[in-house]
Formats: sequence, structure tokens, C-alpha cells
Amino acid sequence: MTKHKLANRLMHVKDGAAALDYMFARGEYADRDLAERPKLILLDLKLPKVDGLEVLRAVKANPLTSATPIVVLTSSTEESDLVESYRLGVNSYIVKPVEFEKFVSAVKDLGLYWLLLNEQP
Repeated sequence: MTKHKLANRLMHVKDGAAALDYMFARGEYADRDLAERPKLILLDLKLPKVDGLEVLRAVKANPLTSATPIVVLTSSTEESDLVESYRLGVNSYIVKPVEFEKFVSAVKDLGLYWLLLNEQP
């Protein structure tokens, strides 16, 4: 399983099963301290193994992780994905820009808002 850490601030997992394992300290991440929760989850809906809606459902249903802000960052423009994401408790739904430079800019803006400006409980 591929994972990357950058300055202990960014964690990338390759599929939905790994995301759930990370969030709930299971499998490869069983030794992770559950008290150190992510400040923000950027979630694609089109994940292999376990799709993004299932990850969203599990994270928002658990009292230990339900307050973690989740931003869906996806290529899906399906109304049903948008509606279901908000029904499950997503904090924001953003359709990924196609151009790389615009995508990078959008991610930077997301980070600025959610990590620096937004007040979290």
C-alpha cells in the first residue's frame, strides 16, 4: 500500500479501504494514535475498493470522527452524488477543475480556508 507523509501534515492514501483503515486505526495503521485526528479530509468519490460515499458515511457516523471537516473534491457533476454527499454530512462539495493550474489553485484556496480561516470545534 502506498502512503506519503509530508512534514507530518499531509497524508495520502490510495483507496477508500486505506482511508477507513487510517481514520479508524486499523490494519496497516493500527498503531496510529486515534487522538491525532486529521484537521481536514479531501475526499474523492471515485475511489477504488470502497467508494467515497461509503468513506463519508463511515466517518460522519462515528462520534470520534464526525466533527472532522470533509470536502468532497471530485470530477462528478451528478446531482445524486451532490445530494447524497450533503445528506451524509459533507462540509463542502467541489467539482475538480480540469486544468492542472486551476486544480492546484483550488486546493491551495481550500487549505487556506479550512486550515487557517475556519473555526473548528
